[in-house]
Amino acid sequence: MISKALIAEVNYHDFISNDPNKKLDFVANLGNSFTEIGFVLVSNHGVTKALRNDLFNASRKFFELPDPIKAKYEFPELAGQRGYIGKFKETAKGFKTPDMKEFYHVGQQTQNSIDLNYPPNIWPEEVPELKDICLRTYQIFEETGQKLLQAIALYLDLPENFFNDKIYSGNSILRLLHYFPVKDISNVPSESVRAAAHEDINLITLLMGGSAEGLQAKTKAGQWIDVNPLTDQIVVNISDMLQRLTNGQLVSTSHRVINKNPLLMKKSRYSIPFFLHPVPSMDLSSLPNTINENQPKKFKDISAGSYLDERLKELGLKQKK
Repeated sequence: MISKALIAEVNYHDFISNDPNKKLDFVANLGNSFTEIGFVLVSNHGVTKALRNDLFNASRKFFELPDPIKAKYEFPELAGQRGYIGKFKETAKGFKTPDMKEFYHVGQQTQNSIDLNYPPNIWPEEVPELKDICLRTYQIFEETGQKLLQAIALYLDLPENFFNDKIYSGNSILRLLHYFPVKDISNVPSESVRAAAHEDINLITLLMGGSAEGLQAKTKAGQWIDVNPLTDQIVVNISDMLQRLTNGQLVSTSHRVINKNPLLMKKSRYSIPFFLHPVPSMDLSSLPNTINENQPKKFKDISAGSYLDERLKELGLKQKK
């Protein structure tokens, strides 16, 4: 197994400090890791230990509710963009067996949300503290994500604020994710995993660690490596929209959550990713300076909103017309 050293570990404070050398090193380390493997581990990202604990406790409290109660907050017409999404509802692109998970989505909540046709958030009355905790986490990850995109812009020789207007009131999603326990693992299909190999849809994903091992990323050589952040680190990965924008210079890496120990299938696993999306109108056409004779254009021109719509249909969350 290849060492996780392939994935850089960076300190977010280095980028937001007033030390230009630390900032330059941060940009280089971040960008090189994103180019090579598409992943990086980030410390001092803004979410305190207390908020993290509150968030995981509230998430656990919701998912421990009986299935009929959770189902009150599931609305298929929203295509999984808000509220609860039940067990075996999402299937990774190219797979036939649904992932063994359930999740809850919280989206953008600004004055612009109505004008941008974002659906309103849905809050479970059984866990009243969830609203405040989720919105605070959402705001922090929006701010951290914006700074990380500024670092990425500098790495790409773009203006530092290149992404700012494109993600302002963006269609980002905070996902409370539960890989539910299976009492009788002998009945689990051999092809079932907690999350099949996939790439994320958005620009970048900020993931607050799972409660158990199992996350893996695929190298360019086709080998799977473990991604095991420390408790105070988040995992950040490049997603499809940014890969398209950079014509593949930054890598949207396949990743999965496997069952390293079948007995752990009997226990819950929790994680909380923040999928940072731009506004739907953002043009994802590859940047001109990423296209040349050695790197011809790889992707068709498309807007962020249209690309999201395509992917939701592939995942089985939105009906194809």
